[in-house]
Amino acid sequence: MAWRWVLPAAVAQAVVLSVASLGYGWHRDELYFRMLPPAWGYVDQPPLVPFLARTIASIADEPWAVRTPATLASAVSVLLVALLARELGGGRGAQALAAWGYAFSAMPLMLGHLLLTSTLDQAFWLAATLAAVRAVRGGNRWWLVVGVVAGVASWSRLLVAVLGLALAVGLLVLGPRRVFRGPWLWAGGVVAAVLAAPNLVYQATHDWPQLAMGKALADNNAGEVRAQVLPLLLIMLGPVLAVVWVVGIGWLLRAPRRHEVGFLVVAFGVLVAFTLASGAQPHYPVHLLTVLYAAGCVPVARWLSVRARWRRVFGALLVVNAAFALVLALPVVPLGVLGRTPVPALGPLVGDQVGWPAYVEQVARAWRSVPAGRHAALVTSNYGEAGAIARLGPALGLPMPLSGHNALGDRPPATEVDTVVMVGWQGPHVADLFSSCEVVDRLDNGVGVDNEEQGAPVAVCTAPVADWATLWPRFRHLD
Repeated sequence: MAWRWVLPAAVAQAVVLSVASLGYGWHRDELYFRMLPPAWGYVDQPPLVPFLARTIASIADEPWAVRTPATLASAVSVLLVALLARELGGGRGAQALAAWGYAFSAMPLMLGHLLLTSTLDQAFWLAATLAAVRAVRGGNRWWLVVGVVAGVASWSRLLVAVLGLALAVGLLVLGPRRVFRGPWLWAGGVVAAVLAAPNLVYQATHDWPQLAMGKALADNNAGEVRAQVLPLLLIMLGPVLAVVWVVGIGWLLRAPRRHEVGFLVVAFGVLVAFTLASGAQPHYPVHLLTVLYAAGCVPVARWLSVRARWRRVFGALLVVNAAFALVLALPVVPLGVLGRTPVPALGPLVGDQVGWPAYVEQVARAWRSVPAGRHAALVTSNYGEAGAIARLGPALGLPMPLSGHNALGDRPPATEVDTVVMVGWQGPHVADLFSSCEVVDRLDNGVGVDNEEQGAPVAVCTAPVADWATLWPRFRHLD
């Protein structure tokens, strides 16, 4: 292992991510996670990520603190990519290319900068795949490691089951099929099932909410997701590194490697097909794309090792790729000019970190406009708005917000509530549930960043037309 080249890449990335955690502000998902109550599971996810966010926020309730697991997971993933290159026969050059190229590409910087449900996947999926490669190359007991990693990963996202299915299909198609005849693969499956059992029990006893959530995502996003999948494969690691993973596909499928590690290419194809068929989220294949990149580093590094001129050209292209990724993923552009750049449109996570203090101040003004003596509640259209008010609102005198979005939908307003300050784009769709709904403001982050909240109405609605048990289902939604 070329630790002298690989470890500095992981450390450098961790330093950059730690500094970047001080920029912009909370992401909507982080605000949501920190406000979720303790539970064995939620309608939209298993309990691990909310547990981490809630626990860390109880110690230091700031974005930089909540993001430490993301930074660590991303740094570990850098080491795992280099280990994959080594396992596939790569020497010092291949490992260095794998580590440094991946560390400063867009996807790990995006996921390492924020605590999201997909953040921990980059470490879990790469670790499981590395263990699977070691297992098929003769280390049968590594299937137990695959089982342990997959079982633990199920506490973050149940999507790891699709990774397991994809790897199994790859092994059935290209082999080595002998792994199905021995006990170790099946033992690994048992270990994964045992560790995942609490999550499966929760799903079974709550009518499989993850399936309902997946259907809701597909119903809302399928067309857009299917259009994004293939372009994202080029963008997430960057166009320069796309050349490397394309080479990796051909290299893995070439004899004699095809029947030893070619299953990785089939597994990647299965994940792409699953993403296109489900239409739920476009980033599902990205972590196996990273595996193909690690494989491509082996022949590319060998080719560059005897071509000094091309090494310099490729090195310069890697710097350009990294610069593009840093701007796309991290708070590099000053907030005052961010809205005048294409970054919020190109970086899907950037806009959701902007404007929360300004929005909450506007909601506070609307709340103060409610006449004294009213039994009022604060209802938001989505969990980002609810999370922002839960975090920033108490200092402005705001109550704990309510929302019908995802896991927040189980708590309707109290029976006596006769006035609602309604925040967000859901307002016009529920205005008919009140005798009166008056828009008193529209959210404005003040820096011109076009995100999900910008321009959304804030309304004061009075005199609900029925009791809340009847009305609340209209507020509930999954997406």
